[in-house]
Amino acid sequence: MSAPAPVIVLVRPQLGENIGKAARAMLNFGLVEMRLVAPRDGWPNPSAGPAASGADIVLARAQMFDTVAEAVADCAHVYATTVRKRGITKPVLTPEAAARDIRTAAGRAAILFGPERSGLETDDVTMARSIITVPINAEFGSLNLAQAVILVAYEWSKGEALVQPPEVALPPPARQGELEGLIAQLDAMLVQTGYFFPEERSATTRRTLRTLLTKPGWSTEEVRTLRGVLSTIDRPRPPRA
Repeated sequence: MSAPAPVIVLVRPQLGENIGKAARAMLNFGLVEMRLVAPRDGWPNPSAGPAASGADIVLARAQMFDTVAEAVADCAHVYATTVRKRGITKPVLTPEAAARDIRTAAGRAAILFGPERSGLETDDVTMARSIITVPINAEFGSLNLAQAVILVAYEWSKGEALVQPPEVALPPPARQGELEGLIAQLDAMLVQTGYFFPEERSATTRRTLRTLLTKPGWSTEEVRTLRGVLSTIDRPRPPRA
């Protein structure tokens, strides 16, 4: 039996928009349980809904707590997303390694994310059993709240059977005769314009055009469209009154 999906705990989040964006990031990768610890502007927050872009189920289920301890009381494994804190000795994991642990460990896991401006405080981190740190550019370590959530959620989702986006059927390729008609039409127009100059290079130029126009991927509709363009160029319509 697989472990339950982790709980995302936002500790003292400041903006409703960022709560909504975090909810959107969660639902993209199959996470629906959000817990809020003392959000600055209270809860519910009218700014969260529009920012969630349809992840309403996450916001509707969100629970609010006064302290981190209350928010994670039912969780057997608690992870703090932060840089390594001075004086705190705990295992430090990448999001990928943490996701593997969460999927294989017995009991529910909670992942803590700190306020947008300052991140988790030391007292918050001491509640966790492990630290999750994202490898990042040392010269520009600036992740916003939703970005941090989506990195962790994505790594967890790798072990889940999420549905891939539907593939769009491609139109059938054009038949060779259709392409030959297009090439002949273009060639005739180019002869009239004097394009094939000098004459000794015309064979090479024609070969290059044929190579371009017979590359894989042209559909019948695309060929028809381009031939319509050429016909209009060849016989311009009179301007409308």
